[in-house]
Amino acid sequence: MRLTFHTDYGLRVLMALAVLDDRLVTIEELATRHRVSKNHLMKVVQTLVGLGLVKSVRGRRGGLALAKSPDTIRMGDAIRALEEDVALVSCLGSGQVDCVLSGACRLTGALRGAVDAFFAELDRLTLADLVANRPAMRRKLEVV
Repeated sequence: MRLTFHTDYGLRVLMALAVLDDRLVTIEELATRHRVSKNHLMKVVQTLVGLGLVKSVRGRRGGLALAKSPDTIRMGDAIRALEEDVALVSCLGSGQVDCVLSGACRLTGALRGAVDAFFAELDRLTLADLVANRPAMRRKLEVV
């Protein structure tokens, strides 16, 4: 399983905002620090704002900040909200199944268990857990 770039960048934005919680952070600053396209990051931030995870302040002194405390943002929930489809194979999804073995093999159950274990692990973690090493993270973000 591989997370989409949208989710990957979304998690990076959340972590950066959690570490840089002393001020508003611009999309341009985040794009530069993470070496990603500003246009793509704008779409990611728009999603995060829509999910209520990030707040956006307009204007000359505007920017982004977390909309919730980092210790209330569960990583499993964030990834479920950011990912459009977490089904590893079609028989785990909600759409039409195109496998002739569907319902007869044990792969579906094994993969469902794997996805459940994946999210169970992520549900244990909060954003605060991910940024617990704040000094090192601030250095990585080139903030001293």
